[in-house]
Amino acid sequence: MHTVAVLALDHVIPFDLSAPIDTFNWARLPDGRTPYRVRVCSPAEEVSAGPFTVRAPHGLDALAEADTIILPGTADPTVPLPPGVAEAVCEAAANGTRIASICVGAFIFAATGLLDGQRATTHWIAAADLAAMYPKVTVDPNVLYVDNGQFLTSAGAAAAMDMCLHMIRMDYGSAVAAHAARMSVVPLEREGGQAQFIVHTQPPAPAGATLEPLLSWMEENAERDLTLDDIAAYAGTSSRTLNRRFREQTGTTPLQWLHRARVRRAQYLLESTDHAVERIAHQAGFGSPTAFRDRFKRVVGISPQAYRRAFRTRESAGTDGVMATQMS
Repeated sequence: MHTVAVLALDHVIPFDLSAPIDTFNWARLPDGRTPYRVRVCSPAEEVSAGPFTVRAPHGLDALAEADTIILPGTADPTVPLPPGVAEAVCEAAANGTRIASICVGAFIFAATGLLDGQRATTHWIAAADLAAMYPKVTVDPNVLYVDNGQFLTSAGAAAAMDMCLHMIRMDYGSAVAAHAARMSVVPLEREGGQAQFIVHTQPPAPAGATLEPLLSWMEENAERDLTLDDIAAYAGTSSRTLNRRFREQTGTTPLQWLHRARVRRAQYLLESTDHAVERIAHQAGFGSPTAFRDRFKRVVGISPQAYRRAFRTRESAGTDGVMATQMS
């Protein structure tokens, strides 16, 4: 039997703790046997989990007996690890134990040093902080999970289930993983390379920045075929000076900022209307549907149609019979 140790540290995120427990416990072999033994481990007998307290039956010594260790996220992932945690995880890794993190559990993973030189992911909203705190880790915020073989990392809580199903499939095959997926009422098909659904906000300008009126004008006119010269003319400056000011105040160029504005408008239209992709391409200011699809996938990570299937609200569903995902 394969032993999975779920390491619960204080202020553990409840769903990050329950997702692997439920997913592995749902797995069944063809003869009905349970292939996994799941143990909750902690350096303390009890840990806080938000609205409730979790009692951990096993200590850190149980990590040495595990085949897989799961590192759930905590409410503040930047807090230093409790004594003995990094040592126990590293010792298990040296013995070949598979280790996987959930969401901001990647911070715990990175704090052990085991992710140095590795590609990893975490929830997109925490990716920049992870990269800044651990520059030796190559952080990819655009995927559901990363499998480096012995070490795995996942994005948000739902992506943790994708990663757990992936591990079940690697351990016991697709049939066992498919059963666990059905019992968990989640799809088996989502692969790690699929993009996280990221809200792509505009690069902010500092409060009171001189570009604020220009940024508003650009967003209002994003559907127009604006060139750098058009934007510079409206701003009353040269293209060279405009580029410099944009980089100083937004960290990007005028045309890159404009492309983001167009993608944001397209995201809104895909979420809130049943307009055809070709019409949205025109409304958002792209030269052609092909250019729109290419740019949208480059920025968001998935096609416009895939984005619509995932994020279109029920209230905006038209008469095409498509049941869309309620936005939350």
